[in-house]
Amino acid sequence: MIRRSRARDMPELLSLWLASTTAAHEFIPVSYWQASVPVVRDIYLPHATTWVYHEQGELQGFVSVLESRFIGALFIAPHSVGHGIGRELLSHVKNRYPLLSLEVYQKNSRAVSFYHAQGFRIIESAWQDDTQEPTWIMSWQAG
Repeated sequence: MIRRSRARDMPELLSLWLASTTAAHEFIPVSYWQASVPVVRDIYLPHATTWVYHEQGELQGFVSVLESRFIGALFIAPHSVGHGIGRELLSHVKNRYPLLSLEVYQKNSRAVSFYHAQGFRIIESAWQDDTQEPTWIMSWQAG
């Protein structure tokens, strides 16, 4: 079931985010992500519109959109990756916004392939100073 997130979801969101982001970004030290928890909790998530995917009473994934156009997060619980949850969450936001973009690490080839399969296209290359890693900016537009 997909629903809007609530304030009481925050601890579960942060836990899932940390587990998922460290699993997906093995090329970035875990300490970087651990140090980022306060920023995600206090700045990022409060300013985003977030939908959560719950199944059997457990958070399985979430997607967050900033300024009605930028997907700042799409994270799936590591044990639930490959079960279609990410596709459902993306479809959910694609039905609400006619133009979406996102940034993904170039080394995260699984995510790049996933977004490409969902209709996103690379529009430019970028660089993350904090992690010293290259990223792709990808975009999707309703047809």
